[in-house]
Formats: sequence, structure tokens, C-alpha cells
Amino acid sequence: MVIEITIGVASAAVAAAVSGVVFYKTGYKRRQKKAESAIGSAEEEAKRILEEGKKEAETQKKEALISAKEEILKQRNESEKEIKERRSEVSRMERRLAQKEENLDKKTEALEKKNETLDKKIKENEVLREQINELHQKEMLILERISGISIEEAKAELLHRVESEMKHELAQRLDELETEFKEEADNKAKNIISLAIQRCAADHVAETTVSVVALPNEDMKGRIIGREGRNIQMIEKLTGVELIIDDTPEAITLSGFDPVRRATAKLALEKLISDGRIHPTRIEETVEKATKEIEAGIKQAGERATFDVGIHGINPELVRMLGRLKYRTSYGQNVLKHSLEVALIAGMIADELGVDSTVAKRAGLLHDIGKAQTHEMEGSHVELGVNLAKKYKESKEVIHAIEAHHGDVEAQSITAVIIQAADAISAARPGARREDLENYIKRLEKIEEIAKGFGGVDKAYAVQAGREIRVMVKPEEVNDDGMKLIAREMAQKIQEEVKYPGQIKINLIRESRAVDYAK
Repeated sequence: MVIEITIGVASAAVAAAVSGVVFYKTGYKRRQKKAESAIGSAEEEAKRILEEGKKEAETQKKEALISAKEEILKQRNESEKEIKERRSEVSRMERRLAQKEENLDKKTEALEKKNETLDKKIKENEVLREQINELHQKEMLILERISGISIEEAKAELLHRVESEMKHELAQRLDELETEFKEEADNKAKNIISLAIQRCAADHVAETTVSVVALPNEDMKGRIIGREGRNIQMIEKLTGVELIIDDTPEAITLSGFDPVRRATAKLALEKLISDGRIHPTRIEETVEKATKEIEAGIKQAGERATFDVGIHGINPELVRMLGRLKYRTSYGQNVLKHSLEVALIAGMIADELGVDSTVAKRAGLLHDIGKAQTHEMEGSHVELGVNLAKKYKESKEVIHAIEAHHGDVEAQSITAVIIQAADAISAARPGARREDLENYIKRLEKIEEIAKGFGGVDKAYAVQAGREIRVMVKPEEVNDDGMKLIAREMAQKIQEEVKYPGQIKINLIRESRAVDYAK
């Protein structure tokens, strides 16, 4: 029984397996047919798409060819049109050139005819000139025979007479003009200058190259020198000033050509003496503080100067340099006080003459600003001042006044002339300046040498500290009219070759003496 059941199950399993195989083969064939059918449809679709793509490409190709042909045709038409226009322009230019050539030919022919005419006239003129010269020579011979003198002698006589008459008339005219000018100008100038000087009274202090610091006692000298001289060496190193410690009781001398350094050293030394603590570190701190105080004082001095004059709007750097003039001297005259005086005098003169006094005072205040520069800057103080004024945007009138205040260039404005006059007034005022003896003697010798170089001068003496020169002329060689000309030429030459403050009076003396003896 069990065997039959097992056989039955096995038979059923075999039958199921066979059925599965049959169904699988049947499904596979069905799927294969479907796949073959789908592949065929896809191939037909691909062929259709390719055909449509080819047709569309052919259509676009044809359209592109048509568009290109149209563009080429359009460009060809434009080119032909442009060529036609250029050809017509060339034709017009050729016609113009031909017309110009024709006109030039006509003008050339006309010029040739004129040249021929001029050549004929020139030949005729030459013939006439020769005839005139012959007649002139004949007339000269006749005149020489009649007068009994030659042409050269007649010319010399005529020139001598004309020269004598001209000298006499010129001397008379100069005398008249000088008299008129002096009567009018002297009165007005004296009035203006005296008013300016009366209204401006500035103090002047003559500074030297040394300063003296008072000590409370003699022991302080040793403390300032320090152990092995370290203190004095530190002071000299930081300030650039030499300390002279000698037998002078309770005093130390500071020597240096830079007034700012000397003032810094003096202030620092006074602070150290007052404090009592003197050693290298303290010296360094004190010198630094003194330097700052001096710089602050310089700035305040510049600001005070602009305030006193009433000038505003000056560049701060120029104001600082203006303050440095407090420590500059010229022939013993303090340059800042001199600049203030020049500014005030220039302003008053400008007011009297009806000129802008603000510009005059500004130019007067800044006319010596170049002296604030140190020796490291090359050039005269006039050149340095002009460069500074240009750098800090001062007006052209102020720059020109600075440039012309010593006559380096000719004054082109009334302001420049006013600054020259104010500078001379401030410098020439008695006691304002002192001059080196050697330079003073050389200047006097130069003035006398110039005066003796003129013809007819016998002797020349510089008097009144060089402000007047008295010249004795030879009466037999120089007449009264000639003295006027010699005096003017002498003044001009001295003005060109000699530098001097104020003015120099040229005084010519002509003396005739008759000597006889009674026997």
C-alpha cells in the first residue's frame, strides 16, 4: 500500500514536471514572437525617423544656401555701390587737381612776367644809381674845393658840434627832470617813510654765537662734567653744542653756530641745574623735553608774528618756519623782528600809495623765509624762499616780491618795489645791524675804486660810513654839464656792482683855482 502511494506520488510529480516544461516552452515561444514583433516595429520606426531627418536636413541645407546667396548678392550690390561712389569722388578730385594745376600755370606765367618787369626796373635803377653816385662825387669834389676841407674833416666837425649841443641839452634836461622829480618825490617819500618809521618801533637784540648759563655755585661745574666727563659728553652729543667750562666764576659758556641748538642746550642745562639730578639718563630726558618746548615756542612765535601783522591763512609749515626766524640773525639783526618790521612798514607804505596792504604785509613777513632753512639746503635765501612760497601755494605777487627784494630779478609790481623799500628802511636804520669790519672796509674800497675808474676823476673818498662818496673831478677835463652825466653813470655802476644797505649819495665837486703872485 505504501509502495502504491509512493508510486502514485512519483507519477504525479513527474506529470507536474512535464507539464511545467511544456508550459515553459509554450510561453517562451510566445515571448519570442512578441520580442521579434517589437524589434521589427522599432526598426521600421528608426527607418522612418532617419528618412524624416534626411528630408529635414535637405530642407535646411536648401534654406541655408538660399540665405547665403541672398547675403552674397546684397554685399555685392553694396560693394558695387561703394565702388561707384568712390569712383565718382576720385573723378571729382581729379577735376579739382586739374583745375588747380591750370590755375598754378596761370600764376606761374604771371609771376614770370612780373619778374621780367622787375629785372628791367632793377637794371634801370642800377644805371640811375651809378649816375647819381657820379653826380654826388662831382658835387663833393666841388664842395671840398669851395670849403677848403675834406669830407672826413667836415663829418668830424659836424659830429663834434652835434655832440656838444646834445650833451648840453641832455645835461639841462636831466637837471630839470631831477629838480622836478626831487621836489615831488622827496617830499612824498619823506612823508611816507617818516610816517611808517614813527608808527613802527621794533626792538633789536644783537645775538652772538655763544650763550652763558649762570651756576648757583662752583661745585655745580664738577657735577655737570660728571665722572670721567660722561655728563658733559652726553650733553654735547645730544644738543650738538660745545660746553666751555673755564675759570669764569659761576658760569658755563655754550658755543654753537645753530641758535636753535644753543637755545635747546641752554634750556636743558638750566632745567638740570634747577633739578639737581645730573646723570646721562636724566640728561637725555631733559634734552628731549627742552627740544619739545623749543619747538612749541617756535610755533608760538610764528603764530604770534602772523597775529601781530594781521595775516591769516598761511600754511602751518610756513608759520613754523617763520617762528624759526626768531633764532636767526642777519648782521646782528633778529630776522623775525626784521620781517615783522618790514611787513608793518610795507603795509603802511601800501596804504599811503593806495595799494593792497594785505598782500604787501604778507610779502614783507615772508620775504626772508628762506633764512629759516639750515645749511643742508643749497642755494641763496632768496631761492629757498621762492621755492618754499611756491611749495605752499602762495600767490604769484608774493612769490615775485620775495624773488625781487634783493634785486636778483627786476621788480615787476608795486608790491615788489614796496618790499625793497621797506627792507632797506629796516636794515639801514641806525643800530639795526652791525657789519663785519673786513666786509665793511672792502665795500668802501670797492666804492672808491669804482668812482676813480671814471675819466676826469681826480680823487674819491667814501664818507658817512659809506653812505656818501665825494668825488673831486679835474676842472680842465670835466665841465658842469659833464658832471651830471658822470654822477648818473657812477650811481648806476655802484648800484650794479656793490651790495649795500640803504642808499649812497654821489657828490661830485668841481673846483677851479686861479693863482698869481704880486711882486
